[in-house]
Amino acid sequence: MPLVTTKLNLPLLRPRVVARPRLRALLDRCLETRLTLISAPAGFGKTTLLADWLANSAPPGLAVAWLSLDESDSEPSAFWPHVVAALQAASARAGAAFPDLPSAMQPDQGFVAILLNQLTTGEIPLVLILDDLHLIDRRDIHEQLGFFIDHLPPHVHVIIGTRADPGLPLARLRVRGDLVEIRSADLRFTAEEAAAYLNDVMHLGLSPADAATLDRKTEGWIAALQLAVLSLEGRDDAAAFIEDFAGSGRYVFDYLIDEVLARLPDDLHDFLLTTSVLRRMSAPLCDAVTDEPGSSRNMLDRLERQNLFLVPLDAHRQWFRYHHLFADVLRTHLTDTQTEAFPALHRRASEWYESHGERAEAIHHALEARDYEWAAELIERAIPQIRKHRQEALFRAWMQPIPDAIVKKRPVLGVAYAGVLVSLGAFDGIEDRLRTAEAEIVNLADPNPLLAHVELYRTALAQVQGDVVAAAEHAHRVLDLAPKSDHLTRAGAAGFLGIVSWTKGDLNDAARFWTECRDRMREEGHVADVQGTTIALADIRNTQGLLTEAMQLCEAALSLATDNGRPMARGAADTHASLAFLHLERNELTSAREHLDRCRELGEVWGLPQFPYRSRVAQARLDLAVGRAAEALEHLREAERRYVSDFFPNVRPVPALIANVHIRLGQLDAAERWVKEAAIGADDPPAYPREFEHVTLTRLLVAHGDSHSLDTALRLIDRLAHAASEGGRGRSLVDLHILAALAHRARHELPAAIEALRRAIALAEPESLRRPFLDEGDALAPLFKLLSKREVTSVFARSIVSAGAAVAEPAPPLHHDLIEPLSDRERDVLRLLRSDLSGPEIADELAVSLNTLRTHTKNIFEKLGVNSRRAAVRRAEEMQLFARDARD
Repeated sequence: MPLVTTKLNLPLLRPRVVARPRLRALLDRCLETRLTLISAPAGFGKTTLLADWLANSAPPGLAVAWLSLDESDSEPSAFWPHVVAALQAASARAGAAFPDLPSAMQPDQGFVAILLNQLTTGEIPLVLILDDLHLIDRRDIHEQLGFFIDHLPPHVHVIIGTRADPGLPLARLRVRGDLVEIRSADLRFTAEEAAAYLNDVMHLGLSPADAATLDRKTEGWIAALQLAVLSLEGRDDAAAFIEDFAGSGRYVFDYLIDEVLARLPDDLHDFLLTTSVLRRMSAPLCDAVTDEPGSSRNMLDRLERQNLFLVPLDAHRQWFRYHHLFADVLRTHLTDTQTEAFPALHRRASEWYESHGERAEAIHHALEARDYEWAAELIERAIPQIRKHRQEALFRAWMQPIPDAIVKKRPVLGVAYAGVLVSLGAFDGIEDRLRTAEAEIVNLADPNPLLAHVELYRTALAQVQGDVVAAAEHAHRVLDLAPKSDHLTRAGAAGFLGIVSWTKGDLNDAARFWTECRDRMREEGHVADVQGTTIALADIRNTQGLLTEAMQLCEAALSLATDNGRPMARGAADTHASLAFLHLERNELTSAREHLDRCRELGEVWGLPQFPYRSRVAQARLDLAVGRAAEALEHLREAERRYVSDFFPNVRPVPALIANVHIRLGQLDAAERWVKEAAIGADDPPAYPREFEHVTLTRLLVAHGDSHSLDTALRLIDRLAHAASEGGRGRSLVDLHILAALAHRARHELPAAIEALRRAIALAEPESLRRPFLDEGDALAPLFKLLSKREVTSVFARSIVSAGAAVAEPAPPLHHDLIEPLSDRERDVLRLLRSDLSGPEIADELAVSLNTLRTHTKNIFEKLGVNSRRAAVRRAEEMQLFARDARD
């Protein structure tokens, strides 16, 4: 849905405002903390205070991102894009650039992490102001916002204006000194401020006693005082009027607003009530709603001149809104006096918004009108945009009030709703919905395109349920039904068939289906999906032992996603990670390192859902190649935390990768614990999804080295090798032959060991696959030596021996040593900066205050010559400071 740019405009400071230096001073402290909370009921001047502070007290050079929230933002897919837009607008006003985030990203906690990473690269002090946060009632948004605030870089701060405390970790922030609070007790006018407003600003000429009485009866409530001023204008009996009303709180407000409305001319009174149904308004929109063309511009000008709670939303005064409390009362009056008018007013607003291309607002007003037929029509029109921008949760929220009877008559809407629920993981009742839609679809002139969607969603259901046979059947039906020109639907079916074949170990079929999926996505211009399908194809081809083809596939995909090295589509980072892994297979460490460096430069913003874990697995592989096992384990554990399957079969589980490292380090007890947790056994029937785990178990058996373990390992190798050979999985066979060579050597069966090594070399040589041999360290060296004595070995075999003798390619040259070394405590802080812990969490870990942590961090930045956490970690890695700590 389109962004509402008026929400991003900084508030204009209205005339006739009382200077309040005590509150400005409180707001000045916002730059010392993560969060400033302005929490008070309606009418206490929260927005006015912020506008006054920005105009008169905010420090020069401060970038200000402003977002006025409303109910339509109670959806992550609306909330976070508006936050990003506000930050971009603030950066533009400050003369800096804030990068775009790919629009197809799901606005979840991963998205928030990426946004935080982008903020970390900046240096200009920045404050993000979220006004009217109480209108956001989604728990997940509050949780994401809490995560965002917890992990803010030091130069970014958040101010929240709200009627009620949000679901944020306020107690924790308060204890840590990271919260400034401004509440209703602070916002109430003091007697002096009330007198200044009534007499100095509004020039009412009240006696000190009358001013004090009015302040006491309104309890310093600013909105009530404003209404009192409107009621007092033109009266000769000010003292009597002030004495006449009593009570406090909302009762005073209701009394005063009745006074104000009763004294307005009829045309202005009716205009206020009629337009109160609008969340924001312009003159043309008001013309449509009032059904009085050409009259609204004059009405809005009159309201503004009379200071009747009209808030301008842009500098040109084209868009406005009513003060929220005022609007609430107006709508109450409209409900009490003209209930029957509500549907017609909302319907007119809906039609105006639809004709002006603002479908989200059109749907909102259609739902408010309870015109569910019209709402269903609008939602159905929105389906292509919902799919393109992955706004499934918003679609679901729209659909909830639509009666089932209407949905049943609209098969396009019903099928789309079922698809949205599948994508959100809400599987209950999906099959019933699909059957209901089918009953209507068969009556269409051409039912097949929509039936193809029905079968596609059944494919997804079967896949989630682990029924690969049913998934394949439904996917084939999709291909039978979908028009040849419907590339996206056919690509989805082909992708599911590729997953089914991949899961079963039928890699040739899997590659064929994934290739079709990729080609159709490319035909539709879905370059990000081309990257996703390509990394699947590359994994499959590498498993088949076709390393060269895998690299060519990735390079071709990357050329689509980049322009002179500049990323143009999501997934570019994933493809770099795949290329790093493939170069590592050949022991081309420099190329692998370059691709991983590019991964870090692009970051998660240019990655697909799997990128966080895949990139860390590739980095761990490089760490192992250069002898940094401890760092490899750190990256693998982080990969395990960040694992996302995205429907790919988990054929190389991260826990098994971790167990492999433990085995190479001789930590066999840890590997044995993995065996129990994975419930893997030597007598299991071979199955491709668990093949890598069985190879890992074989490695553990060989490492134990006793006769029984070696016998068991060789029997397992025979069964696994037979299955891998039948399935054409050449890469697995290389590993199995190497393990067979090691097992036979341990049993002193040298001829068998040499023969197994020959087989491994024969399979690996055509693709220059060196890493599986080098990963065994010195264990294979005696066998290579024996082999060279018995026959003339190939250049490839000699290159493995040479690389093994060198242990690893030399690390890149170190930067100069630090002029002033890091202290022990600073090294502790630096190590934790490399983790995903927030600043407060690091302080807790080290048992220091947040201020002490900030001092250590500042010292580290100065010594490393950087200005951000990410840069500090990267510089430390370049200088091998983490490796030195591991050696120490």
